[in-house]
Amino acid sequence: MTSSSSSSNYYFVIVGHADQVVYEIELGGTTGQIAPTTDNRHLNQFIAHAALDLVDEAMWRNSTTYLKQVDKFNEWIVSAYVTAGGLRFLFLYEHLPRTGEDGLKNFLTEIYETYVKLLLNPFYIPDKPIRSGAFDKKIQTIARKWIL
Repeated sequence: MTSSSSSSNYYFVIVGHADQVVYEIELGGTTGQIAPTTDNRHLNQFIAHAALDLVDEAMWRNSTTYLKQVDKFNEWIVSAYVTAGGLRFLFLYEHLPRTGEDGLKNFLTEIYETYVKLLLNPFYIPDKPIRSGAFDKKIQTIARKWIL
């Protein structure tokens, strides 16, 4: 069994205060591009939403924003990052990214910084779905830097 991260697929989702999807992206391969939509998309959404209760429990037990691994479903591992405002960033993966646990933490932290910059935009309404090509490109750049 190989654990090469170059062939791994990753799923990242930002979950809002009412457990709604604010942003989601599937990443994979070595290019940092959005992975082609696969049959796993609904499974990824199911796994992420199933992990929300565990994220909420871990959030109250820890004083840090990065919660590391909070759940596992078959081969998928769920790591979480909780913002000061209560949004949950969930990252699903089969194998740790090439940069390891620290790289994953840096990836999520940098995405949080990007999200905070988006909040400063007067045209963005918090908790509404993010539909921005610039935001997508920034996430892909961050992914290439830290996880792909």
